[in-house]
Amino acid sequence: MSSYAVTNPSTGEVHAEYPEATDAEIEAAIASAHSAHRTWSRQTSPEERAAMVRKVAELHRERKDDLAAIIVREMGKPLSHATGEVEFAADITEFYADNWDKFTGATPLEILGEGTAVIQRSSIGPLLGIMPWNFPYYQVARFAAPNIVLGNTIILKHAPQCPESSAAIAQMYADAGFPEGAYVNVYASNEQAATIIADRRVQGVSVTGSERAGSAVAALAGANLKKVALELGGSDPFIVLSTEGLGSVVDQAVEARLDNSGQSCNAPKRFIVAEDIYDAFVEKFTEAMKSATMGDGFDDCTIGPLSSLLAAERLEEQVNNAVAQGATLALGGTRDGAFYAPTVLTDVTPEMDVYRQELFGPASVIYKVAGEREAVDLANATDYGLGSYVYTTDPAQASRVADAIEAGMVYINCVLADSPELPFGGVKRSGTSREMGLLAADEFVNKKLIRTAP
Repeated sequence: MSSYAVTNPSTGEVHAEYPEATDAEIEAAIASAHSAHRTWSRQTSPEERAAMVRKVAELHRERKDDLAAIIVREMGKPLSHATGEVEFAADITEFYADNWDKFTGATPLEILGEGTAVIQRSSIGPLLGIMPWNFPYYQVARFAAPNIVLGNTIILKHAPQCPESSAAIAQMYADAGFPEGAYVNVYASNEQAATIIADRRVQGVSVTGSERAGSAVAALAGANLKKVALELGGSDPFIVLSTEGLGSVVDQAVEARLDNSGQSCNAPKRFIVAEDIYDAFVEKFTEAMKSATMGDGFDDCTIGPLSSLLAAERLEEQVNNAVAQGATLALGGTRDGAFYAPTVLTDVTPEMDVYRQELFGPASVIYKVAGEREAVDLANATDYGLGSYVYTTDPAQASRVADAIEAGMVYINCVLADSPELPFGGVKRSGTSREMGLLAADEFVNKKLIRTAP
């Protein structure tokens, strides 16, 4: 059976299978992307490419219902979440079409001597994108759109469980008028992906996925002297130090934790709560998690199944191991096929494995802390450093904590506030790059110095 298949995690039913690419097809994809960069990319202006990218955004909106249904089948997310993802992918794509002039062209430099100097920004060539299953459209949009506006061409290897959505994205680029090779979808194996990375015509690789996948890709990229951008896992802290409305804070905490059925790298997973409101927070949080409804993604539900049976079994093993090591199971901990019930763990200590793990699903750990310093220390006691959330009524405290947290993003008194203009990325083992916002255009671009004498 091909590794590329649409398997509905709600039912286990295999809807379609797609053959992996042959080695000849991989060579053709590289050659096509290389040719498109040497011809079409160099013969078009950023403004012209931006106009075509804007058409891709329009096609996302026009085909929203069909696109959303595809990813409900592929990875099980609730239909409302899937629809929202398509709309966000359209917004991101449109952002780069609207702002092409801010990240292309020349930037004058102030120089010490006479004459002039500018930084000329230009494309570098074909790029390989290795994308994950949890946000099939959104992840691709934030990688592909800025790079195509810059003039880079894209070879896209999506997750094996997302063959239909990856084909749909490629079709939108074709229907928007992009020539052959500008955006190429490949059903590549991991071995073939390594071949693409090693090819001298390919100039960089971006991977969004697990720490393990990122490490493997980075090693290959380094061995072949290729630029690599990594967006990896996270175990984001949600710090609650004070609040004038605990119920509202809990509602936001649960909404963020259960977004995408808990399968989001920058979702809050560790809830760090001041001791004076800890008991009330645990009670309210547990009740709110308990009220979440599970169901088929096409049903009216809060969360769907996890992306696969394997994903649910992995989360079950982590939770069971935590309980065996002494954690308290305040809620949940049960699995039915790929469905995993909303789960809350307390009394987790540094000696337990779960203290250092990312829980990729609707499971949370709640910690009690004595105050600000302990909260920051606990927030930073992880190898990850993606996002973080701080709730406090004291603006000065918010500023201190935000400054002290070791993460690429800090959200103060808000959740789910991602936006196309805001950069996304982390530090430590959460990654090495930024996507979205204008910083995304700095990842794969030649910042060429042009110095002219008077």
